[in-house]
Amino acid sequence: MMSPPSGGPRPVLVLQHVPSEGPGLIARAIDGVPRITRIVLDEPDPALPAVTELAGLVVLGGPMDADDDIRFPGLPTERRLVADAVAAEVPVLAVCLGMQLLAVALGARLTKDHGTEIGFAPVDVVAHDPVLAPLGDRPTVLHWHRDAVDLPPGATLLASSPRTPVQAFRAGSALGLQFHLEVEPGLLDEWLRSGPMATDLALHHVTDLPAQAAAALPVLVPRAVAGLTAFASAVRERA
Repeated sequence: MMSPPSGGPRPVLVLQHVPSEGPGLIARAIDGVPRITRIVLDEPDPALPAVTELAGLVVLGGPMDADDDIRFPGLPTERRLVADAVAAEVPVLAVCLGMQLLAVALGARLTKDHGTEIGFAPVDVVAHDPVLAPLGDRPTVLHWHRDAVDLPPGATLLASSPRTPVQAFRAGSALGLQFHLEVEPGLLDEWLRSGPMATDLALHHVTDLPAQAAAALPVLVPRAVAGLTAFASAVRERA
């Protein structure tokens, strides 16, 4: 965990939900900005920085449901923090579970077991956003989810797919991504070594993910890095 020096630049808070699902390419994009990483799922009242103290907020993925507050009492605090960050115009990047937490925090409906998607497949980019623009109109990205959300009130739909109509949205300073733009080969290897994620692949009979990654990541990674630079620029302006 990194904390900024007294009187130094404001940090980015990264909320993880499992140790293996780290920030990947997001960390590369915001390199040089102080970063605080926390996992607060099991804390009923976690002590987190106020949004006024943050340069940005990153909320990552995980296997739990975005409203599973009984098993994971830290989730309500996460949702409140995300909503406060949007209200304060703090740059927010929310991925997979993080996007679902963002959407629910902004008043959208969560649909559990909407339809499992695991693997590399295209999404249709339907509106301009600086982070998504370098990906092109129909990028092949990594999906790994079963739940889905509706579009929050007032948000702009950015990307969609037939099975998951809301794949990305913009709500003020916040960008939600259902797919994993942060993934790079090292992070994916860590996921494949994770027992629960390997079990998930076996359960859904996904046997060729490494081969899919070998085909998709050489194109996706440099485009993702270019897009994430836009988020990093917003963070640095506030740091």
